[in-house]
Amino acid sequence: MREENRNAAWASVFVDELARAGVTHACIAPGSRSTPLVLALTEEAGIRTHVHLDERSAAFFALGIGKATGRPAAVVTTSGTAAANLLPAAVEADRSDAPLLLLTADRPARLRGTDANQTIDQVGMFGSRVRLYHEVAAPEAADRPLRYLRSLAGRALGAAVGPPAGPVHLNFPFEKPLEPTPVPDDVPADLARRAPLAAGGRPGGAPFTRVPGARIEPDPDALEGLAGRVARAERPLLVCGPAPTAPDARRLARAALDLASALGAPLVADPLSGARFAEGAGDGALGAYDLFLRSAAVRERLTPDLVLRLGPAPTSAALCAYLEEHAGREQAVADAGRAWPDHAAAASLVLGADPARVAAALAERAGKAGAPPKARRAWREAWRAAEEAAREAAEAAAADPSGGPFEGAVLAAIARSLPPGGTLFAGSSMPVRDLDAFGRPRDAAVAVLGNRGASGIDGSVSTALGAAAAAARARDADAAAAGAAAAGAAGAPVVAVLGDLALYHDMNGLLAAGREGLDVVLVVIHNDGGGIFHMLPVREHEPAFTPFFATPHGLDFRHAAEMYGLAYRELEAADAAPAEGVERSALEAAVARAIDEGGAHLLVVRSEREANRRRHAEVEEAVTRAVEERLETPSEE
Repeated sequence: MREENRNAAWASVFVDELARAGVTHACIAPGSRSTPLVLALTEEAGIRTHVHLDERSAAFFALGIGKATGRPAAVVTTSGTAAANLLPAAVEADRSDAPLLLLTADRPARLRGTDANQTIDQVGMFGSRVRLYHEVAAPEAADRPLRYLRSLAGRALGAAVGPPAGPVHLNFPFEKPLEPTPVPDDVPADLARRAPLAAGGRPGGAPFTRVPGARIEPDPDALEGLAGRVARAERPLLVCGPAPTAPDARRLARAALDLASALGAPLVADPLSGARFAEGAGDGALGAYDLFLRSAAVRERLTPDLVLRLGPAPTSAALCAYLEEHAGREQAVADAGRAWPDHAAAASLVLGADPARVAAALAERAGKAGAPPKARRAWREAWRAAEEAAREAAEAAAADPSGGPFEGAVLAAIARSLPPGGTLFAGSSMPVRDLDAFGRPRDAAVAVLGNRGASGIDGSVSTALGAAAAAARARDADAAAAGAAAAGAAGAPVVAVLGDLALYHDMNGLLAAGREGLDVVLVVIHNDGGGIFHMLPVREHEPAFTPFFATPHGLDFRHAAEMYGLAYRELEAADAAPAEGVERSALEAAVARAIDEGGAHLLVVRSEREANRRRHAEVEEAVTRAVEERLETPSEE
């Protein structure tokens, strides 16, 4: 505990407790009022600090760390509009149930509502979006206040981890002096002797108040009832939705794949669920549903008698429409998130429980029940036949060089080639949708992250870089554990695929790539505007459509790469498809080379919005024809 003045003592005790509770990253934006917290963080060896000039980028960087690790990173800002810039990340953390710790400095209460400079109302400024808001007491160097502060740190971490996980906001009012200037009698000289627990914390570096994250168990009676209905179903369908964090995705993937195997049931796996890219996913998961469920004939042929959805609503609009269309069938949803997990009002049962635990419990019961009904085999094979026909048709259509640029091939290439153990960040709007449609399931553990809680494009660069920072920290820890000989070993790669508007919206975030020395590959699909709007009926409404929706900007991002110190390369969308006789495409080779070289890379893939829309339509038509024909053909068995 620092002893120069009460602010220094207060901040150092709080930061000490954050480290004890397991916080390992803090993102700091410059400012004066936050000086006590900043100086305390810089002196804490257990917390890696990241400096960001833009508060919004800082918050999304911290969010990326939280999504990658399942543990909250702290964000520190000064007062005023600096704190307000945290709102977009707080919204995403809230909607995606991802941990985040927001620490805002504030003027003392006596200045609020006055004309004091840089003083705004920060009390509860993020509203209902946070899991916990607390107006931290004014600093006081005494036994009980310091014990309160240590306990508050544990309480905040527990609320951020959940369940449900999410953002936590602590607002710290500080009087001057903000620097560790000695103030006589501000901190009693014998405080450490009189209050050793408050000043020094619990022995052995233990947290003052442990708040371990709980796992919400399903109601036993409801679970038993569901298990019985699942066992009797002839056409059960498992739907695995997005997981909040990478650790959650790993748990959900294993449980969902085990359940699908035990039941002999088809499993449709959202790319953010963990079950699309995991050991056993190649044969155990389906991923082309977004393409073939657009056909009314296919949806009718693949009518379930029971649906079990694990986690929140999936990314695919076609899959969501299919589930709503079959609202008359029994549908059970298991999810422990904060939001009501049934926006389509289709569920007949909602289990407010950890979906991985529900799946694991059902898998155990299914394993004891013996062989599934014979009718279920034909049901599963019908889904598998649709998957294979869709993949063959989509990949053949996408590989046609005469068709022009196709952005779906970009996501397909990255998904099939990212090394096991790597992380893929899929940007909102088209990249995550294309990954959903064209990312073939793989027997490879690849973490897939995205900001699908609120589905905004803001903060995409910084979220991906936060994930890269988490990977760097984990790599350093592994190297330290393995000894100096492993210090130069390459770590798990992080690749982000973004649209050009998403890059533009968070170009400030690029500063962290070079400044932090991060190993990251940013693949930017550059179609000069908002390509997703070409998929909507508004494209027919010129002259307003182009300037107000497509919003072409004419930017050349090589200048941004040069300014921020990223290696730069430009390719075409056609480079994503491998040429005949070539093992991997030019894009895959470029990404592999960037990963091998290390450092930060910006790979721009040029495309054309309207041509890409036509290619999507052609691929969807080819898939529809192929799947309808395949399902009409009687099985050889």
